Amino acid sequence: MTTTDLAPFTHPGAREWTAPEPIASARAFHRTLDGYRMSPLVEVPAIADELGVGRVFVKDESQRLGLPAFKILGASWAVATALALRFGVSLDAVSLEALRASMGDSSVTLVTATDGNHGRAVAHMASLLGIRARVYTPKGVSQAARDGIRTEGAELIESDAEYDDVVLAAAASVAGRDSELLIQDTSWPGYDRVPRWIVEGYTTLFSEIDEQLAAVDAAPDIVFVPTGVGSLIQAAIEYYRGVSRSRPAIVCVEPTAAACVLASLRAGELRSVDTSAGSIMTGLCTGTTSRIAWPTLRDGLDAAVAVEDGSVRAAVAEFTGLGRDVGPCGASALVGARAVFSDADVRGRLELPDDAAVILLSTEGLAANPLP
Repeated sequence: MTTTDLAPFTHPGAREWTAPEPIASARAFHRTLDGYRMSPLVEVPAIADELGVGRVFVKDESQRLGLPAFKILGASWAVATALALRFGVSLDAVSLEALRASMGDSSVTLVTATDGNHGRAVAHMASLLGIRARVYTPKGVSQAARDGIRTEGAELIESDAEYDDVVLAAAASVAGRDSELLIQDTSWPGYDRVPRWIVEGYTTLFSEIDEQLAAVDAAPDIVFVPTGVGSLIQAAIEYYRGVSRSRPAIVCVEPTAAACVLASLRAGELRSVDTSAGSIMTGLCTGTTSRIAWPTLRDGLDAAVAVEDGSVRAAVAEFTGLGRDVGPCGASALVGARAVFSDADVRGRLELPDDAAVILLSTEGLAANPLP
């Protein structure tokens, strides 16, 4: 992609869009899980001063239900829903205990492809339920991420292929095997129910933010979302365009090496990009946007920016200096915010107030994705 292709993209009418259907909430289920608590929403005045805004809050997902990233929110709800439907458990009363009881001695294997955190989350759910998991990884996944998947007891299938190709391999591996469930966080024609449940699982994060901001008499004006296949940002848009009373600007932040949302927005249709150059933001290094996410992003996303590895590496160090555990994917949100607030034209198009309240989603801790 050229420098022009990687320039910030804005959609001035996005905040007027309303999601066709309110997104379902998984928070009641998450509350049943051992160790559930709201992840911290930390105010960082030093960053607010730097950006020239009213307040900056960092949503810290470095410790979420025993894992160092937010992905367990989506994976847990998708696994629970898939198993509940298979074994006849009411979704109104679904819990790990109910699922274990309903499965009995049934043989089930959860299967997924991952660039790190999603795979570990699926494997963690399998461990909690006492069933098997098989996880496929592409090239570029850190040793720490691979080790984390193995600690959950999953079978790990490593590959030198790109992420999109590994997704296809995982999907092909379950064909004709009724005892295996594919729990993938991206969609394609004929595969959209599970990705939708994953998106629903992420609503817990945004529901918490609303509750936490209300406690400090604040509301979001702009939310920066690190973006890979697009499930998290789909959840953000559909939550703030259909559930929440707030309608903030929502900004997609991608690596320059994997800016598939940005490429699709510029083309006006889904486009894939070459990710062979790789990125330290391994959880965001995906070449194709989820098919079910695309209409929501096309119509309801306010802006998209692409960020360089070098700037993200520096942002990780800055967060560490502030005493915050933020990995490269999470740190990309700050770099994206700097790109927006340093560009008077982009900031103007987003119609942000001078005292804007800014939300940075820190989607992982360093344990999930150590810097190379």
